[in-house]
Amino acid sequence: MRGYVRSVLVVFAAYQLVLGVWLTFFPAQFYQLPTVDWTPPYSEHLFRDFGGATLGLAIVLVAAAIRFDRLLTVVALLAYLAFAVPHLFFHLGHLEGDSPGWSVVLAVVTALSVLVPASALAATRTLT
Repeated sequence: MRGYVRSVLVVFAAYQLVLGVWLTFFPAQFYQLPTVDWTPPYSEHLFRDFGGATLGLAIVLVAAAIRFDRLLTVVALLAYLAFAVPHLFFHLGHLEGDSPGWSVVLAVVTALSVLVPASALAATRTLT
């Protein structure tokens, strides 16, 4: 289980790092992604602020993967889930965008972004 939890931390840290850099430095390009532009209007300020917060979350996830103690791991996963759970519910309530195919992709990806870290959080019970 230790390997699984650490892998989840590393994968989600990398995802947050890429997303944070993209949002911070190229917000208009991020907005062009299918499904992102379903809820206008575009706000450069909001996207750049969200990018900075995402980079901060990536730092916490990296620290948890490196240090790998139970407390920091639990805090990092809870911090990530504090974003991911409302994000999932928002998107599940707004799937009437461009195409049914993209709606399915969005629902699956956002659901996995909650289920995988939640399973890692549950597995932290075995960490010492």
